Amino acid sequence: MNNQLTDSLGREFPYIRLSLTDICNFSCSYCLPDGYQCESNKEFLSIKEIKNLITAFAELGVWKIRLTGGEPTIRKDFLSIIKTIKSIQGIRQIAMTTNGYKLKQRVKSWVSAGLTHLNISVDSLDPKLFHSLTGHNRLQEILEGINLAQQLPIKRIKLNAVLLKNVNSHQFHQYETLLKNNRISMRFIELMQTGDNQKYFDQYHVPANELKTHLLSNGWTEKLKEVGSGPAIEYIHPDYNGSFGVIAPYAKDFCDSCNRLRVSSTGDFHLCLFGEHGFSVRHLLQSENQKAELKQTLCQLLGRKRKQHFLHDGNSGGTPNLASVGG
Repeated sequence: MNNQLTDSLGREFPYIRLSLTDICNFSCSYCLPDGYQCESNKEFLSIKEIKNLITAFAELGVWKIRLTGGEPTIRKDFLSIIKTIKSIQGIRQIAMTTNGYKLKQRVKSWVSAGLTHLNISVDSLDPKLFHSLTGHNRLQEILEGINLAQQLPIKRIKLNAVLLKNVNSHQFHQYETLLKNNRISMRFIELMQTGDNQKYFDQYHVPANELKTHLLSNGWTEKLKEVGSGPAIEYIHPDYNGSFGVIAPYAKDFCDSCNRLRVSSTGDFHLCLFGEHGFSVRHLLQSENQKAELKQTLCQLLGRKRKQHFLHDGNSGGTPNLASVGG
């Protein structure tokens, strides 16, 4: 199927990041240091609304869905959501990003339901530091869950860590040890400025180029991107089964290959993580009969997508924190 989601710059969008909730049960220092704060009672998208949404996107050429949060597995109907999306014609990849809570106990059921790709946040391999960063003393349990996941028919497992100056920026060797015999990808994400983290950003931001320089000087080489892959630049080494990935949102050409759009947990269509605001399409998700209008609206809204974000200018748009839109 031809992709009908193409913007004015010719960028195609086969990839949707769907937030299922903005609630998270972790309190990571770079995202929700004070834990989740419930400002009002929110009604998150229902399974019916999700099915109508993803069906429309699939007919427009989308084939990859990533379920995010907050923490998506907080949803009691999480398994039913995976099964529903799997049933939609045209969807070939169902990925998720999780903090690893209950990973060990639940990953088998996720895969059985249709999950194909798995990302887990692991901001440190030091138990005490992990506890300090996340508010949870669960590193060993999460690592056991990752080991179990590697035995399942998951096509790709990735670990995520936000790169933090003098916190985990000196722990590359620990991650290299992990990658020696494990066929997983360890991705470092450059800390991004959001609406509520200016002081934190100033204190802990490390330019991603420092990590790239380290990798290249230690025998790692850049790998060609796979079709439909996200923004990470992958690095491989002949002596390692695993790979490193670097996500560098402040890189000059970061937005040139943008291939993903976002929908919030309450039905707002976001053209960019750091755009000014989302566009509500929830009123068009109530009936299958609204599909034609929904598809037309999505294509029209895509025409407003900008060439790039404005993080370089200190403008993080309308994103108060990464949990609010799903990262």
